Amino acid sequence: MNKKALTLLDSQKNTPVIVQSLNELVTALSEGERTTYNNIIRSMNIPSSVFNNYCSWSDDSYTRNCIVDNEKFEVILLCWEPGQKTPIHDHGGEECWVAVIEGEFKETIYQLNNDDELKVVKSAIAKTNDVTYMIDFMGFHRLENLSNKRSMSLHMYAKPIRSCNMYDEKSGKIINRELVYTTVSELEKH
Repeated sequence: MNKKALTLLDSQKNTPVIVQSLNELVTALSEGERTTYNNIIRSMNIPSSVFNNYCSWSDDSYTRNCIVDNEKFEVILLCWEPGQKTPIHDHGGEECWVAVIEGEFKETIYQLNNDDELKVVKSAIAKTNDVTYMIDFMGFHRLENLSNKRSMSLHMYAKPIRSCNMYDEKSGKIINRELVYTTVSELEKH
């Protein structure tokens, strides 16, 4: 789906609004209701270079770089080296949108069966400018950077997620894990 086709409307002019900066994104999310977040995220047309100030990279794991964290939502930039992937996880009961800033990702969705085993429900590929959506009733998911280069994805959660359930592949059990940021931006501190 072309995300530029799903735009917000300026209430005074009834004209489409495209979110073109992080400040516009934060303002739209702050002034909007949870029911408007989907359209806000899908109306983004922010140049990837804007995110360079929020990047940190690690050879060991993708990084979670907080841009905004408040009581209504959190916006996190994930930075990925080639081949890095998340654990299989849920979202602590909150909604999640992922906007691919640069790269190509595989999203795999899992459901717990009656024997408490995770089974793959579906997989999809998300490329630059695509937006995906996830909420716990859909199951657990995993994201993996398929690109042969560094990639970035912007994750927006309504409300912030402090912990979530993850599938421990070694033990085969679901565990609860506290979430931490790799970096916290200056924008978040204002």
